[in-house]
Amino acid sequence: MLARYRSLAVPLAVVAAMVLFYMVNPWFFPAVGSTERGIATVVFWVLMVAVLLLLFEDRNAPEAQSVEVEGPAFTRYLFSNTRAGLIWLPVRLFLGFEWVVAGYDKLTGTGWVNDGGSSLLGFWKGAVAVPTTGHAAITFEWYRSFLQFLIDHNAQTWFAWLVTFGELAIGIGLLLGALTGIAAFFGATMNMSFLLAGSTSVNPIMFAFTIGVILAWKVAGYYGLDRYLLPRLGVPWHAATRASDSMTPAPNH
Repeated sequence: MLARYRSLAVPLAVVAAMVLFYMVNPWFFPAVGSTERGIATVVFWVLMVAVLLLLFEDRNAPEAQSVEVEGPAFTRYLFSNTRAGLIWLPVRLFLGFEWVVAGYDKLTGTGWVNDGGSSLLGFWKGAVAVPTTGHAAITFEWYRSFLQFLIDHNAQTWFAWLVTFGELAIGIGLLLGALTGIAAFFGATMNMSFLLAGSTSVNPIMFAFTIGVILAWKVAGYYGLDRYLLPRLGVPWHAATRASDSMTPAPNH
């Protein structure tokens, strides 16, 4: 149904870029918390969602299958060749242990799952606080509103469990090389959540490494369970491949 509107993707993207320019430029911009900024934010995200839907539909166009800008050979090797899994193995282990240790400390320590998430609540309250002088920990008002919503509804009682077991699951997935791309995606999401709340620590380094693992999802877990899982599970846009088929040599013509 959206195919007939594919040509609107470019003009909508241009309008979204203009709205974003209006919001973030340093010369003339709406004040934080103003009605104009709120309207511009909603318009921007509505336009971007529409563009994403149109581009998703555009993937079926014949011309969308062609590669118009060829990448360098090394990046193709780094992100698509199974031999490059050796490069990503130490990165995986570093990230995996960081997440497992963080989750284990929350599971066995105090302030998280053992006493209703008091440490998490304290972290949220510190993040949303706006000092009279200096800069607030949170830059984006929408994220402050999100955390305030969680505080008002005592979400720390269950969110602490979500963070704790989420960190453990991410770490175990990375260590074992099991569904590495999915584990890395959720790891990057958690890193970004901490960064948005004003917490740096090791999050910038972990986020940078995790983006690399996400890009190399096909091979990052090759020296792990993904070596066997991915050929059997396949991917949503292709059918699963049987292991016996992958072992069968192609016929000679």
